[in-house]
Amino acid sequence: MSARTVALVTGASRNIGRAIAVRLARDGSDVVVHVGRDKSAAEETVAEIRAVGRRVHVVSADLTAPPTCRALVEEAVAIFGGLDILVNNAAIRPEAPFEEITLAEWRRVMALALDAPFLVSQAAVAPLSQSGRAAIVHIGGLTGHTGAANRAHVVAAKAGLVGLGKAMAHDLADKGITVNCVVPGLIDTARKGGTSGAPAHHAHRANLLGRRGTAEDVAEAVAFFCSPANRYVTGQSLHVNGGAFLP
Repeated sequence: MSARTVALVTGASRNIGRAIAVRLARDGSDVVVHVGRDKSAAEETVAEIRAVGRRVHVVSADLTAPPTCRALVEEAVAIFGGLDILVNNAAIRPEAPFEEITLAEWRRVMALALDAPFLVSQAAVAPLSQSGRAAIVHIGGLTGHTGAANRAHVVAAKAGLVGLGKAMAHDLADKGITVNCVVPGLIDTARKGGTSGAPAHHAHRANLLGRRGTAEDVAEAVAFFCSPANRYVTGQSLHVNGGAFLP
């Protein structure tokens, strides 16, 4: 990026969110790092962003509460004076047999993985419209396209996110805002405590490249959509899965 920009990345304390935040910082963005409840969880993200000479601000917020979604954007704009990039990454991915998923758990997944991207994006339209190179990127999921056992709520939310992105691309094009979706699949991540973050269904999936991807692989795809060189791309889903699924 030739000019300093401002990026907001939700769920950026670790794994894919951290990699995205650091990658955008390397491209010239000051970054607002959103975390759920524990600001200390973002310490490594903050250190990596500062190491490349960019400013960083951490916001702890529960995005399942609608007023918090708007407050997050307002704080980002107040701190850095504007907004150019929004990456909706925050999500939860619990697993349970279909008949055991409670309505409360269904709604909890939807609130963070689908409602929050809608609400945060809606709040961000006004500042993004002033950017001249605004980009919104949703982080989808492979199972939103293929399905998976024991994840009806997660699959539905991620499938909905793709549809939301297409609708937003139509509605926001005249405001100069591109909207795209990056769809990770078979990515090595780590849960709290250092254990593997791979869900159970990964054990039954393979890909053409014969390896798991990295969080940095996903971050590169996000950077592509946020680059000023790619202003003619909107409403698209880019799959990052080593050939596990070929749309």
